[in-house]
Amino acid sequence: MIRNSLRFLALVLAGVATMAEAQVIKTVSGPVQGETTGAVSAFKGIPYAAPPVGANRWRAPQPVAAWKQVRDATAYGNDCAQAPFPPDAAPVRTRPSEDCLYLNVWKPAHARAGAGLPVMVWIHGGGFVNGGTSPAVYSGANFARDGVVLVSINYRLGRFGFFAHPALVAEGFGGNFGFLDQIAALKWVRANIAAFGGDPRRVTIFGESAGGVSVHMLLQSPLARGLFHGAIIESGGGRDRAMPMPTVAAAARAGELFAPGLTAAQLRALSAKRITGDLSMSTMGQPSYSGPMVDGRTIFGQSVDVIAAGFYANVPVMVGANSADGFPSEIDKDKLFATFGPDASEARRLYDPDGNANGLVVGTQMSADAMFIEPARAVARGIARRGAPAYLYRFAHNGVKMGQAMGGAPHASEIPYVFDLPGERPDKLDTGKEAKVADLTHRYWINFAATGRPDGGGGVPPWPRAGADDVSVQVIDGEGSRNLADPLAARLDFAQQRATGSR
Repeated sequence: MIRNSLRFLALVLAGVATMAEAQVIKTVSGPVQGETTGAVSAFKGIPYAAPPVGANRWRAPQPVAAWKQVRDATAYGNDCAQAPFPPDAAPVRTRPSEDCLYLNVWKPAHARAGAGLPVMVWIHGGGFVNGGTSPAVYSGANFARDGVVLVSINYRLGRFGFFAHPALVAEGFGGNFGFLDQIAALKWVRANIAAFGGDPRRVTIFGESAGGVSVHMLLQSPLARGLFHGAIIESGGGRDRAMPMPTVAAAARAGELFAPGLTAAQLRALSAKRITGDLSMSTMGQPSYSGPMVDGRTIFGQSVDVIAAGFYANVPVMVGANSADGFPSEIDKDKLFATFGPDASEARRLYDPDGNANGLVVGTQMSADAMFIEPARAVARGIARRGAPAYLYRFAHNGVKMGQAMGGAPHASEIPYVFDLPGERPDKLDTGKEAKVADLTHRYWINFAATGRPDGGGGVPPWPRAGADDVSVQVIDGEGSRNLADPLAARLDFAQQRATGSR
């Protein structure tokens, strides 16, 4: 009896040892060891580039120093330097630092090297000044549970990531360093993901808000060509009204306001605290901060124009926005309508036909249409016009209390459903439909990564490709999903005319 018990214990311990050993993955830079929970293995805090500090500050990401000993990969690396933004729906859980070029990988525990699983790379939002990979709602565990290798990446933020200055421009530097980080991370994926069971020929990039804008950048930049094979843009705009981007010269003037008269060496000697300052999503409109800029390497111009010029990567694209995806700057209806000038009466007819609409709802609708919903439609149409597969969606399920006042699903509220983590949504509004919506949304995203079509498997409702002049949209809400004639078509036509001057 004792002998049999000892034999059983030995077998159990051998199994544990084998599992631990299986979690050592050899990357091109060195071995990493993650941890397994149930059917999922996670590898966190893997450096994909050298720390962008000292002489590496405001330069393209440099190669990471190789290591020989097994590196512990069970904790997130630092999120990138940023000032706090308490209202953030996805707060970071690390101590932000200038040393932050790390990524994380989740994979099915049983997946072996060369398994050929679809890969998804998540690019977080946060206005290019906040955010990171550590928020609980960005865990890739449920993607890995369902057969996807999920990668999440950090990239430099604020003035560390998007900065020009006459002294840097003179030495050939200055620009979108955060975008160059994203490209470096995708190169890491290409070189290493097969060791985690992923297929480097089936990589889908996806991101929300600033992450969605980043996907637009990666689609248009020749530096990213061939590094991914599908793209999902969640509330990423597409017109300048969503996020106007200056030229490098204009950005350098903003940089000069921040640090007048400094040399490149003096700039790199500034403290990280001075560079971070109070820059967050609540203060990002400062004249001394430019944000991303049109640099002719990563960003070439307004997305809809770049698509029309044929510069976007020829890959399947899924693009959309939420039903209350706006940031109203005003809730007084008279003041809102006054901003439309000679079009004020038409705006009233479309947004407040009976005069009884709530000012917050009207302001949200106007902002959402101009910034995200109409641009998403324009992007889908433009991509379809160039012959690539495009799939347009609108996420209309509201599971947060804030959405009740705003009249729909607010900005970023789709994310917990995409990751199949509805319990992680803030300010919960319980509708009894959270699990159902999460299962459907999550399945569409996985299908797209696996097949290039959101309805490519899993018994989900059909989702047809968008056409060049399509007037339909795939709506996802508490009742399920269906493709229908866009109920916002008249409003979106109005927003398009305002954006293009084509009245």
